[in-house]
Amino acid sequence: MTDIASSIQRMAGKRLVVTICASLIAFMAYSSVYAYRKPFTVATFEGIRYWDISYQTLLIISQVIGYMLSKFAGIKFIAELKSLGRFRTGIILTGTAWFCLLGFGLVPEPWGMLFMFINGFLLGFMWGVIFSYLEGRRATDLMGAVLAVSFIFAGGFTRSVAKWLMVEWDVSEKWMPFFTGLVFLIPLLIFLFLLEKIPPPDETDKKERTARIPMNAESRKLFLKTFGIGLVIVSITYLFLTVMRDIRDNYMANIWNELGYGTDYSIFTKTETNTCLLVLLTMGLLVLIRKNIRALAMVHIVIAAGFLIAGISSLLFITGQMDGAVWMQLASLGLYMGYIPFNCIFFERLIASFRIAGNVGFLIYFADAFGYLGSVTVMLIKEFARLRLNWSEFYSHGVVIGSLLGLAGTIFSLIYFTRRYRVANLK
Repeated sequence: MTDIASSIQRMAGKRLVVTICASLIAFMAYSSVYAYRKPFTVATFEGIRYWDISYQTLLIISQVIGYMLSKFAGIKFIAELKSLGRFRTGIILTGTAWFCLLGFGLVPEPWGMLFMFINGFLLGFMWGVIFSYLEGRRATDLMGAVLAVSFIFAGGFTRSVAKWLMVEWDVSEKWMPFFTGLVFLIPLLIFLFLLEKIPPPDETDKKERTARIPMNAESRKLFLKTFGIGLVIVSITYLFLTVMRDIRDNYMANIWNELGYGTDYSIFTKTETNTCLLVLLTMGLLVLIRKNIRALAMVHIVIAAGFLIAGISSLLFITGQMDGAVWMQLASLGLYMGYIPFNCIFFERLIASFRIAGNVGFLIYFADAFGYLGSVTVMLIKEFARLRLNWSEFYSHGVVIGSLLGLAGTIFSLIYFTRRYRVANLK
């Protein structure tokens, strides 16, 4: 009996070590990837306009369109991704995206739009590639949460590095994206290599969370036929989260400038790190819920709470009852409480609850595709409709509207999947 207990302890200890190491490796890998995607938004390109639209906005729209198209392509590409060759795929995607930043520095405006479009398209696949190393495990909730908060932390940290290069090293706005990528080149290579060393899910993982396999066209059609209504509602809910999160992410520098923090390059890291830790704590607690359908219901509650926090704090800011810095922190917390579960826990638990033969990548990219379509649409409407709002005003009003609609969608989704589970009589 002592030998058996000792053996169980060793196995549990090994699983804990694997969970912690895999979480940190994935976190650092995607944080490094982020350095090739978002830091260019720190540059405002003041006074440069084409077609009566700021060059900064044209670059952001170009990259987001590329990113959006990669999500549509990823519905097939990521769903059919096999474990063999993922390291090479990651190197090719991020390496080529970095060379696009070199091209961005070399060409005159407005040709940088083309390079940002390609950059966005290539990097759009990387979330699915990295998450594929983590899914289908008992600890995927925690590992996925750690990975997901990387884009909160990395969004602030990589921007701080970019701003530091501009302020302390006098790097120009055009060359700042390339040199930010150079800073993160070695870490990127190391952590992509370490992803390959993560052990695959064991038999107990497969029994509790189902084995994760590539999904061909037939299996994707079967899923849509079975859960199409629920997936559409979830995608619409996620659309509002993506739009508000993406506007904040792309125009964070502008919003902080309007709030009076334009010269503080540490503001990005300080605020995003706080949000990162709070969201990680919330998401990490979900791993304690073993029953998948119960965890799926709890995820809905967390998302609904996030919408309430974001919406109420934005309403208080609009009416002058909340300081701008506090509002940014709370709005960020609320939106990421909703956004992050869709990128790791929501679909992971959905597949496990209904014992679906497939992978999370298909579902994430399906929702992401329409989320980024909404993001592009909103940015284009703001520019071409000539709405006379600054970014902080536009963003705060948008969060209030998005929170109301998102809350309604979350409630509907909870009812839909709970009823489907009862009908299926999965106990």
